[in-house]
Amino acid sequence: MAELTYEAANMVEQDLGAVTYPLPEGIVVDRDVRVRMRDGVHLEATIYRPIAEGRYPVVMCVTAYGKDFGPADYSTLPKIKAAGMAVGTMHICEATTWEGPDPGFWVPNGYVVMVADPRGYYGSEGEPGVYSEEDAYDYAELIEWAGVQPWSNGSVGLHGVSYLACNQWMVASKTRPSHLKAIVPWEGASDFLRDVIEPGGVPETRFLGGYYAGSLARGAGMGIAETGPAMMDHTARHPFELENIDVPALICASWSDHGLHTRGSIEGFMRIASEQKWLYTHGGNKWEVYYSPEAVEWQKSFFDHFLKGEDNGFQDRPRVRLEVRATKERVEVRSETAWPLESTKFTPIYLDPARKALVTSMPGQTGSVAYDSEAKQSIEFDLAFDRRTEVTGPMVLKLWVCAKDTDDLDLFAAVRKFDRHGQEVFFCGKDGFRSGVVALGWLRASRRHLDPLRSRPWRPFQSLERTEKLRPGEVVPVELEILPSSTLFEPGETLRLAISGRDIVEFSRFGHDDSVNQGRHEILTGPHHPSHLLVPFV
Repeated sequence: MAELTYEAANMVEQDLGAVTYPLPEGIVVDRDVRVRMRDGVHLEATIYRPIAEGRYPVVMCVTAYGKDFGPADYSTLPKIKAAGMAVGTMHICEATTWEGPDPGFWVPNGYVVMVADPRGYYGSEGEPGVYSEEDAYDYAELIEWAGVQPWSNGSVGLHGVSYLACNQWMVASKTRPSHLKAIVPWEGASDFLRDVIEPGGVPETRFLGGYYAGSLARGAGMGIAETGPAMMDHTARHPFELENIDVPALICASWSDHGLHTRGSIEGFMRIASEQKWLYTHGGNKWEVYYSPEAVEWQKSFFDHFLKGEDNGFQDRPRVRLEVRATKERVEVRSETAWPLESTKFTPIYLDPARKALVTSMPGQTGSVAYDSEAKQSIEFDLAFDRRTEVTGPMVLKLWVCAKDTDDLDLFAAVRKFDRHGQEVFFCGKDGFRSGVVALGWLRASRRHLDPLRSRPWRPFQSLERTEKLRPGEVVPVELEILPSSTLFEPGETLRLAISGRDIVEFSRFGHDDSVNQGRHEILTGPHHPSHLLVPFV
């Protein structure tokens, strides 16, 4: 194992949003460049390139949020800040598209930056889609077009966050453009059904509706609010075949984006076929980290090597940059070689209702605990540490459960950290949420069935292909996927498992309000029902 190095992550103390500077001199801007697709439809792109003649590698993104919308047009940031969330500080040029590469950085460093609107959005012709087959092949044609322009050296790399990362998975898995040489999907869902729409089979009810009516409707017209759900449902039922991706990849996953991008980013790293792939993890604010000096250094070194052919040693970097959280502000960073970590010891820690504790030995007596599934309350189990302990990786919560009064149940789980004084230690959450927890998980019991080929002892993979209701009072075993995280516990600190029938953490833009829960739930424990939390100790 590599030696630990310590960082004081003080970025979260600032919350300035986008701090901009003018687009530097020496950059030629070609606006509204029309690129013809195979069916005659024209897509529009803006291209930033060095004024000096030459052939340069191309950093590209395709965005539904407006290729020419700079920080002054970012509608998401003020909404997040108004809700009391923290977005951090982004130092970017005034031409930087939302969640995309900063041309003020990349062009002076010897790159062309190309930003395009997808079919049907803003100035691009055609009917809009949402991660459609047409979008994938359009993106491939844009890549091939850029690869043969007089200012291009033939090497194209893809870059961007969220939507701009998801469509990298899309184009790289569905097509094989000859000029695509590398991708940087920085926090992007890769399986919309399991990552976002129905995590654990529990429908997400807030984010996507606002997304179709807001972010996408702004560029595609209000009709996308009605057609978007059907389009996304088709994509969700035909997830990206990550195993088809074989280009070099620098992938970012955060511990702070559970229920949106964390799961899909980790799955991407584990499943793509690329022999040259790296994982950059963090627990901070999404956009702030993307533009931070360390992250940009990783991105530039990666592209310098794979798009310019520089022998800069990037290929020798350990495959995982691991960030272990002590608190929101204090982290430890080290290098690892694989995910899950090779030094991980997955250990079952059993639920003991009598002591409200998590214990290392299975309780000898049969036990149970019941709770009102419709109330805002949790049942909790504590594990106190007597030595410095790191918990890094995915967790699994295996329970034997029953619904007393109905034929289905939704389970919500959270892993939390408490200091030696009994005060909760909060972490960054989605959208800059200031009171995030260690990790989250969800499960609808009727959707509990696992895909035996893709499931692992440390990562249950739900098939979501069938629904099997329970009989009232029937006891069934279920496995909740607790999403990946990395947290350090000092002596005297506590890991607390909370289980509820409702969302334990209330995010302003994310939630699971369409619950099947009614009446009381019961969790059984003991020798015949060994309910436990599988914990990745390092």
